[in-house]
Amino acid sequence: MPGALPPIRGFPRRVEPPGEDKAKKAVELVKEALPFLRPGKPIGRPDGVDVPVLYLDFAIDRMHFDPRSGTPLPKGFPGHFEGFELSGIEERTGELLKELRVLDACEFREPEDCWVVPVAWRSFVVLHVRVSRDGGELVPDYGLTEEVRRHGL
Repeated sequence: MPGALPPIRGFPRRVEPPGEDKAKKAVELVKEALPFLRPGKPIGRPDGVDVPVLYLDFAIDRMHFDPRSGTPLPKGFPGHFEGFELSGIEERTGELLKELRVLDACEFREPEDCWVVPVAWRSFVVLHVRVSRDGGELVPDYGLTEEVRRHGL
């Protein structure tokens, strides 16, 4: 049709839903990677502290941290603190990473085309680790990785 505007390409449409076998594979992959996670340098915000969690020098996610109690905060609650010191937080986070456990379930996020595997400390989720659709690769948080590298953290 002459003069018609060409269509704009949208998100790819997938016919095949993600399978349960791939979800199990994603959970197992995060369990295997868990001992290799390490803390990055804490990022102090005006009202709280985030600690990047790294795998092979790529940021996987950020852990919200309570500098008063020395414990992580639940995912979704970054905390609100004033007058805190960043010293010792990286070491403390390294200790806390040894206490984490992977939950035996995950969710699929269509816009990112990946699995999200929750990782818990005691009774609350503190990390969301992204895994490729096929369950074979960890997917870094590229924005956080860039922030970590830009600030030399």
